[in-house]
Amino acid sequence: MGIAATSVGGARLVLAVGFWLLAYLAESNAQFFNISPLPRPPQEVPGQTPGPAQNIAPPNNNRPAPKGQTLQSLPPTAAPPPPPATAAPPVIAPSGHASLTLSARFGRDLPQITGGLHWRVYPGKIEQGALRPIKEDRGTSPTVTLPAGLYVVHVGFGLASTTRTVQLKSGEAQREMFDISAGGLRIEGKVGDARIPPGQITFDIYRGSQFEPGDKRPIVQAAQTGDVVLVPEGTYHIISNYGDVNAMVRSDIRVQAGKLTDATVTHRAAVITLKLVNDTGGEARADTQWWVLTPGGDVIKESTGAFPRVILAEGEYRAIARNDNQSYERVFKVVTGVDTEIEVLARH
Repeated sequence: MGIAATSVGGARLVLAVGFWLLAYLAESNAQFFNISPLPRPPQEVPGQTPGPAQNIAPPNNNRPAPKGQTLQSLPPTAAPPPPPATAAPPVIAPSGHASLTLSARFGRDLPQITGGLHWRVYPGKIEQGALRPIKEDRGTSPTVTLPAGLYVVHVGFGLASTTRTVQLKSGEAQREMFDISAGGLRIEGKVGDARIPPGQITFDIYRGSQFEPGDKRPIVQAAQTGDVVLVPEGTYHIISNYGDVNAMVRSDIRVQAGKLTDATVTHRAAVITLKLVNDTGGEARADTQWWVLTPGGDVIKESTGAFPRVILAEGEYRAIARNDNQSYERVFKVVTGVDTEIEVLARH
């Protein structure tokens, strides 16, 4: 979060308001990030293939825009040019008041952001009790009318945000442009050349490279295939979870301001279906308890049923089945991309 004092109040007031603002936004689940320039990740990171960054900065003020922090879709290309728009009439502020028009862009010399913005205006003077916004708006370029005085303006765009103090003078029409250096990240997973279906894979996103020390709490959890996540410009690492056992891949990606970056995470795994049978190719026995173990003897999956399905990383495993107070087992291998049934014979 950046706070820039434009006039009255000075650094102490700005810092005090900033602390109050942070406390309030923590309660309302708003998120702030103070992204500093980070080193680029290694040129080759196993398991992750970033696609070309596409421009998500719209060229006009009428393009539909995303809402919320994790979006289901975001057009990667510009919409057709709209017909010429008619200029809005000027806002006339009553005596002792001023009008304030707000807008945001992806950065200096970058296009204006045309949607997905959440504006909050707070009083510059801290009153007793919780700090609450006196104005809120989700428009592209809203105009608000307020009594003359000092205010704190916060704007959020997905997980990116910025804050500024603004001094309004009576009778004036003031405009403020905010820079939000943010981009979009969209991820999908593959096994070989096959795309992993939605619902079978999720992505956790962390700030900074996986090779850097520091805070390792996710900023986004369980993002789905095709979701577009808006984040401050910078380096992020992704943990891709295919299934719920051990098919996991870590990857690094760089997000640029005003760009939509597509990333493909490649897994070395397969889908395994377990069956307890009396004879090869026979019917599966119901009400069977299952354990899947690593070669070292660690249990990584437990289930019950005739046909339990499990997604496992490539490697060797041992399956143990228990039915009618009898236990049976088999060692098997998982080959990347080879989905198969593993039969355990009910024999000793």
